[in-house]
Amino acid sequence: MDARSLQEAANLPDPLDRAEALTRLMTEGGGLLEAGARYRRQAIADAKTEGKSRDQIAARLGVTPARVTQIGKGEAARAPEPPSTAAPRVLVQRSLPTPPSTRGSVSLFLVEAEQQGIKADRQMLYVGPETASEHIAAVLHVPESSDVIARRKLMKANDVPVRIATSFFRADLFGDTRIAEPEFVRPTLQAALDDLGYTFGHAEESLTCRRPTIFERQTLELEPDEWVVQILRTSYSREGTPVHALETVCAATRHIFPIGQIAGDDEF
Repeated sequence: MDARSLQEAANLPDPLDRAEALTRLMTEGGGLLEAGARYRRQAIADAKTEGKSRDQIAARLGVTPARVTQIGKGEAARAPEPPSTAAPRVLVQRSLPTPPSTRGSVSLFLVEAEQQGIKADRQMLYVGPETASEHIAAVLHVPESSDVIARRKLMKANDVPVRIATSFFRADLFGDTRIAEPEFVRPTLQAALDDLGYTFGHAEESLTCRRPTIFERQTLELEPDEWVVQILRTSYSREGTPVHALETVCAATRHIFPIGQIAGDDEF
């Protein structure tokens, strides 16, 4: 979501068109959420002024009537309540931070799943150029909307889709290397980066809980009320060059996230 698309959505004349467009931008974008929420509250207020009922607004936005009231009062979007009866289709662990021995293996997901006694599989969905979203452009230090190399995989546990993992690379650095070629990089992605002369320096991870995009909902076979957890890990070379941005989108109700310290020290 960028400032221009946000302003265009905020200026749509029909209040429900406006609220719907702002909801979509807030769901799929990573920034400008505060301004988007403010514009959306005003759009809902305008719709009520025009005589639209709370139920009509809720049906149009795909939320509950109670959520419409919360939005109107300016309350922040809250995470979904955990399911009260139905058990998750599968439950897997995603360790944070990831132990270095697992991170450097042939596949983080396959190794973690094997340790948990889960049948794991992965499928390459796409390899090629892709327009960088705002948050990917920011971490890779490239201009917004420029092309990057994307490597997108779907992870399954016991035949249930649980994660979409996308590796992003700067096209100016990796566009003419085997990292831009289809299928999996053998023997490992790390080995390919080592061969290209990049030595790991440090990494940064951020975690976000949000509603899924349409693509994520369909690919992960999510229920209407299921959310996703997005983990964005950016790895830098010793020289400080952003080499690899890994965006992992996890089905929130199918994961446990054990949090620990690499050094083994922790506190209650």
